[in-house]
Order: sequence, then C-alpha cells, then structure tokens
Amino acid sequence: MKKTITDSTVDPDVLAYTVGEDTVLDLALAKWDCMGTAAHVTMLSEMKGLKRSVVTKAEAAKVRRELGRIVRLAAAGKFRILTEDQDVHMAVERMLTERLGDLGKKIHTGRSRNDQVAVDVRLHMKDAILATEAEVCALAEALVAFGAKAGAVPLVGRTHLQPAMPSTVEMWATGHAEMVLDQIENLEAAYRLADRNPLGSAAGYGVPLPLDRKRTTELLGFSQTIHNCFGASMARGECEASLLSALAQLMAVLSRLAEDMILFSMPEFAYFKLPRAYCTGSSIMPQKFNPDVLELVRGKTAQVIGWQTAALALLHAMPGGYNRDLQDAKLLYMKGLDTTRTTLRILAKVVKGMKVDAAKCRAAFTPGVFATDVALMKVANGTPWRDAYHEVRDQFAALYDGRPAEVADLDPDRQVALKKHEGTCLGIDLGLYRKRMSAVSSSAAARRSALDKCCRALLK
Repeated sequence: MKKTITDSTVDPDVLAYTVGEDTVLDLALAKWDCMGTAAHVTMLSEMKGLKRSVVTKAEAAKVRRELGRIVRLAAAGKFRILTEDQDVHMAVERMLTERLGDLGKKIHTGRSRNDQVAVDVRLHMKDAILATEAEVCALAEALVAFGAKAGAVPLVGRTHLQPAMPSTVEMWATGHAEMVLDQIENLEAAYRLADRNPLGSAAGYGVPLPLDRKRTTELLGFSQTIHNCFGASMARGECEASLLSALAQLMAVLSRLAEDMILFSMPEFAYFKLPRAYCTGSSIMPQKFNPDVLELVRGKTAQVIGWQTAALALLHAMPGGYNRDLQDAKLLYMKGLDTTRTTLRILAKVVKGMKVDAAKCRAAFTPGVFATDVALMKVANGTPWRDAYHEVRDQFAALYDGRPAEVADLDPDRQVALKKHEGTCLGIDLGLYRKRMSAVSSSAAARRSALDKCCRALLK
C-alpha cells in the first residue's frame, strides 16, 4: 500500500463511513481539482510581502506540469482515489508528493479541503450546466422540427384532458419546446451562483498570509470572488440545492411532455406513433409495445425532486461554518445532473423518431370542439359574447345529436386556418424558437470555450 498523507489513526469503519462514495464521485472532480490547485500554486508563487517565497515561479511551473499529467491520467481512466486518501484533494496531493517530494507537500498552504471542494464543485457545475443547456436546446430543436414537419395538422386541444378547442400538432410541439427552453432561466440562475470563487476562504475564516483571491478568480475564470470567507464556507450546499431546484423544475416539464406522448400514442388516441426502438415488449403479451422509457421519465422526475428536497433538508438546521454532512450534497447534485441530462438526450431521440397520424388527429374532432368557434361566429354577427356563450351552452346537446346548420360546414382544417394571431395555430413563429436556441447554444459554447482556455493555460 502506498503511503498516504491522511491520519492513519482513524478506525477503519469510521474512515469508510466518513469517506462514503467520495472515492468514486470525486473522480468527476479530478480535472477541476487540478485546475484549482494550479491556480492556487500560481498565486502562491506571486505573493508579495513575504521574506521568502512559499513556492517559486519555477516550482509552480513544475507543479502545473504534474497536474496536467494527472488530468491526462484521469481522462484515460487511470486516476485512482484510495480509501486512505479519502477524497480527490488528498489523492492529487499524494501523487504530487510522490513525484515532486517536498514541493508536493507545499500545495496545501493557505487552503482547506473546504475551499478546495467548493472550488471543484463550482467549476464542475459551470461546465455541466452549460452542457445541460446545450442538451435542452437539442430537445427543443427536436420538438420544433417535429412540429414544423406536421405543420397545421389539426389536433384537438384539451383542458382537464377533455376535448376543448381546435389546435395543431405544431402548436402542441412548439408549446412544449417553449416550456423546455424557459428552463434555461433557472439553469442560468444556478450558473450565476456557481460562478463565484470561494478559494482563499480556507476553513471559512481566511489565513494569515497575503493571499490574492482576485488573482485566483481571474485564473479560474470566475466572474467574481465570494467576498466574505465565512460566507464562502456557508455557501457550500447552497449551490447544490440551487442547481437541483433548476433540475427538478426542468424534469417536471419533461415529465409533462412524456405524459402527453404516452396519452397521445395510446390506441384510444393514436395521434402519434412512438418509434419501435424506444418501446419495450411484454413478457406474456406478444402484441404489446410499451412506452416504458416515457414512464421512467415520470419516475426519474420524482427522484430528482426527492434529491432536491434532500439537499434542502441537509441545510435547514445546519449551524454556520463547515459541517461534514455537506458532503452528501455532492452525491445529490451529481445524481440529479446525470439523471436530467440522460433524460434530455433520450427524449430528444424519441421525439425525432415519433410519427404523426394526421387521419387519426382529424377523426378525433367532434362538434363540441367547435363550440367556442360557434359562439364567436354569433359574436361576429352582432350577438353579445355572454349571450352567445349561453346560447351555445344551452344547445350543446344538439351539437352532438343533430349537427345544426351552423356547425355543419365546420371542419378542423378550416377552423385552425382562422387562428392567425401571434402564438396560435397559424401564428407560430418557428424563427423565434430557432433564434432562442441559437443564442443559448452560442452563449454556452463561448463560456465552455473560455473555461477550457483557463484550464489549458493553467495545465500546460
């Protein structure tokens, strides 16, 4: 067993209990831990006002080269975190000490694992949120393309699941696309919270060294520094809860989309046909093609909501300063991210493969769907709206039993063609959605590129 730098007096059971899943979860943080360490040692080598440099610029360059090597090992799946290491921070320090001797022992100067993990998590979050936004756009694009292809194919609009008014497949699809895109706002709020640098706060109270926290903020590409060191420590967990809140709301939107797709692909509706590759069979009923993947979207939404609740529950009675139970927030937000991103990718595939049965869509229209249209026709002929409403309501049975003359010539295609104002059947601006998706994708790509540039500059 390689020598480790952690306390060897800890009971093995206690060590395993406190380490938890960090030896696995922290593998996702290896790159970001190395990046944070590279920025820190660079700053240490530039510190002014000391009689003797803690780390020279030449030594800092050596450390950065070794950190770059560790990042490459991690990318190749060859980076390991030992139970004795406890976490990625100690694993990186152990590897640096093995290669650089006493120089590796200097990298923790002025730091605590508290501000290290806070930096790692925020960098990881920033990267993951931007990737999630790109996947949100991919699903929205699939929905817009599905709607555009169907165009003005009439679709019964429903409220309370009951037939309501004429609509179109395009309106349904782009409406869901808009709801999906709106979730970018919540992701951006989580991103802004994560885009603040806690490094230099140490254990939450600073250190008696002239640390240049603005310098590490610049090197790591954060938009600003968390000013108060104690506040920086307490912000741990808040970022995770904020991101989980955004993910839970996004998953709730995706669950509603999945539920519509389940309903509208049922034989009783049959408006849509799901791609066979994304349906499963039955162990006993040979004819079955089940929308299991869409049902699991609902189940996984419940999981993400549960993880959000768990994150908030961790924080609600926690005293100020760092507390070890904050460690569990890492598992929660990482699971939330993985589940949400996987769901986005799979739903995009299902939507791309889904087909519209235009004949079934049209056949679903009954005279009652035109009731509001009939009332508005009366208004156009001079009847006050409330009187027209009551007339149609009182004659509602006749709309089904006798098809009176006033609805005899109504059909779905002609009625949806009359709806031309902004956002309705023939008023859908596909360019609006594409502009939104382009803006989000461009912004996310630019910020990911800037983050990669900071990483390359630090880990040459």
